[in-house]
Amino acid sequence: MAQSKPKLLIVEDDEGLQAQLKWAYEDFEVVIAGTREAALAALRSEEPAVVTLDLGLPPDPDGTTEGFAVLEAIMAIKPDTKVIVASGHGARESALKAVEQGAYDFYQKPVDIDTLGLIVQRAYRLHQIETENRRLAEKVGEDRTVLGSMVTAAPEMAKVARTIERVAPTNVSVMLLGASGTGKELLARGVHDCSDRGYGAFIAINCAAIPENLLESELFGHEKGAFTGAVKMTEGKIELADGGTLFLDEVGDIPLSLQVKLLRFLQERTIERIGGRKPIPVDTRIVCATHQNLESMISEGTFREDLFYRLAEIVVKVPTLAERAGDAILLAKHFLARFADEMNPRLKGFTPDALAAIDGWDWPGNVRELENRVKRAVIMADGKMVSAEDLDLASTKADGGDIALNLKAAREQADRRMIRQALARSEGNISNTAKLLGISRPTLYDLLKQYDLQA
Repeated sequence: MAQSKPKLLIVEDDEGLQAQLKWAYEDFEVVIAGTREAALAALRSEEPAVVTLDLGLPPDPDGTTEGFAVLEAIMAIKPDTKVIVASGHGARESALKAVEQGAYDFYQKPVDIDTLGLIVQRAYRLHQIETENRRLAEKVGEDRTVLGSMVTAAPEMAKVARTIERVAPTNVSVMLLGASGTGKELLARGVHDCSDRGYGAFIAINCAAIPENLLESELFGHEKGAFTGAVKMTEGKIELADGGTLFLDEVGDIPLSLQVKLLRFLQERTIERIGGRKPIPVDTRIVCATHQNLESMISEGTFREDLFYRLAEIVVKVPTLAERAGDAILLAKHFLARFADEMNPRLKGFTPDALAAIDGWDWPGNVRELENRVKRAVIMADGKMVSAEDLDLASTKADGGDIALNLKAAREQADRRMIRQALARSEGNISNTAKLLGISRPTLYDLLKQYDLQA
């Protein structure tokens, strides 16, 4: 059976343009409507993912009141619909106002079919990604998948998630390597949730946040009277995670003296509390993370090599947000929806300049920085849309200090970024990626090989 095509609703009162647009989109089942009533009836019956909307509709073909009424109704009935608005009078201000009220994008007449086609394809891909993320999120408790709890469209991050899902059912120790703020604890919880230990305890401890003289007690516990202030027996984090998972964040900060005791636990699967004499068997899985170069620390003598190999039975490298093409905007929208619901319900989305700033920023603080900026913007925003100024990104890179001075290097950086973004938006589909970039498939294959990129 042939796979049904996605539906595209075109709201346009010009019959000539209706005919032109109807046959321009071979990948879509096109539905035409020329009035508000017809458009909303089609929205309810066909449930299109994408709508192109002419703001100048009868009975106000020379104005925008009817078009905005349609947009408002679409956002009320089916707010996940991607609406692309058009104005036949060059009224860019009206188009921007429509974006503020929930439209995905805009274009101006006269229509350039190829340009509009690219906008429609991008809108549909984003709708697909958001729909799939919602579906997986709804099933995460049932199926317990790592990808279901993540907001991502990047193949690099999907590969990490699939790796974790594969190793989770085993009992091997997992080491997550990545910069601060990349979501290592979320992935560690994914290892726990996707394993047979998912119904046991998940205990997390940041080894860098606890003074050395207290870390041993935190991990292994102590007996009553073991030291001054030990007024009762206290179980350590390893023991509390018995039957579950212990996440050791910043494991590179564990002092050498304590590394020996941790190694003994990993070898024998027993612990002794401070002040205790009896070995206690413990069935705890260890997942650890660090942003440090442990191999360099081994060479310097600050981290034990034998402990490294016990902890790093499986090593997973977590990409930075800058390496996850397309994810910054997806995550920003996710955080905006969450924080706006809690603190500022009138917010509806991001302005075009905010989206451009988010896409263009390198995010040195990774997902944590993005989350904090969006949270602050939700609190500080005055209007219905979050601007680049609200995100404190209005003047980023204004000095051009990090722009490559070598033209060849600058060209390569730009090519890599655009190819990665196009791959993410087309979900790795080579044909669609080539269309987005405006190049042929052989040219794209040559560029992928030249820059050592993977589809």
